[in-house]
Amino acid sequence: MPSPYRALFSRPGTTSFSAAGLLGRLPVSMLGIGIVTMVSQLTGRYGLAGGLSATLALSAAVLGPQISRLVDRRGQRRVLRPATLVSLAAIAGLLLSAQQRWPDWLLFVFAACAGCVPSVGSMVRARWAEIYRGSSRELHTAYAWESIVDEMCFIVGPILSIGLSTAWFPEAGPMLAGVFLAAGVFWLTAQRRTEPVPHPREQHSTGSALRSPGLQVLVVTFVATGAIFGAIDVVTVAFAEEEGHKAAASVVLAVYALGSCVAGAVFGLLHLKGHPARRWVVGVCAMAVSMVPLQLMGSLPLLAVALFVAGLSIAPTMVTTMALVEEHVPRAQLTEGMTWTSTGLAVGVALGSSAAGWVVDAAGAARGYLVPGTAGVLAALVAFAGYRRLRPRPVPGAGRTVAESLPAPGVASGERQGEESIT
Repeated sequence: MPSPYRALFSRPGTTSFSAAGLLGRLPVSMLGIGIVTMVSQLTGRYGLAGGLSATLALSAAVLGPQISRLVDRRGQRRVLRPATLVSLAAIAGLLLSAQQRWPDWLLFVFAACAGCVPSVGSMVRARWAEIYRGSSRELHTAYAWESIVDEMCFIVGPILSIGLSTAWFPEAGPMLAGVFLAAGVFWLTAQRRTEPVPHPREQHSTGSALRSPGLQVLVVTFVATGAIFGAIDVVTVAFAEEEGHKAAASVVLAVYALGSCVAGAVFGLLHLKGHPARRWVVGVCAMAVSMVPLQLMGSLPLLAVALFVAGLSIAPTMVTTMALVEEHVPRAQLTEGMTWTSTGLAVGVALGSSAAGWVVDAAGAARGYLVPGTAGVLAALVAFAGYRRLRPRPVPGAGRTVAESLPAPGVASGERQGEESIT
């Protein structure tokens, strides 16, 4: 491991909470694609599969920021454990309903309740922010490391979820996701020493973090970005099935995440100058351009290569996003602010997976890649339109001014990565 990453874990407790975060985030990459694989195997209906995945994502989008807002006010342990138990019960109900062929509406009810799953990535990043407060270079490395962890989840998660559901039994992937969720959350919340201190008074008086104009731009852009991710998951599974190798979809999606992982590892070693808003816009546009080759793919090997290249722009963009969240959101609402970006992604995943499922059913998998292509164009347009709102500005309670948010020569600006992505 390069020296900046080794130095990152010199503080007590950092290795443990990052490892717990890895386990707790695996369900982000396993649940949605696991539901798509399970339902498509049991019913052959990609429209229903995409709709359920979209319902889960939309529910998480609605409930996630509220859970994180409670975390900012009351602490991670007091909030995350009850929320996780509700989510686990809903996942169990969803699997039972699918296996017993109960009515579709009941599947949607359980998928909606499963949205109580907490944003574990935001909880881990809040701990890094607490430990390395004011240390921009260390924060940059920490957030890049968490981007690597996220992509590791998206490399391993789909392989486990799709592989087990196709080789063992359809419900195996989502079931294992529930096990990882329970283990990760309860391990993380058992580590009290690194848990951020709650801010009940500040949180109550300032209202929602979404009031920040800069955060609004990030969230709206991430709706379109999430649509890219959600659509690619659904269409790739369908494309692999049409090619006669459905299980290979997990490998192709893992290659997509591998590209992001490689880029994130390199990005964490760089000491970049200038305001992160410019890099963020470039990153969003790069994601949009990377969707163009997908429209021309005719085989799984070529698709894997195209997705690897497309993945190179993901992690740097996500890391830069969290630098902007930290700048535009008060520190007392940092967990909520980070979760709102995840919410934008979740809404986009819901829209993208649902739209992709219907396009696949109506016109085939190859045409389904038009969905992420369109979403990429929309993301770039919103990023350009909202760029002015992302310029440096002081935020009451954020703990730094505009001048402080800019790095000194040779010092990287503090940056964070958003999920997932996953998720």
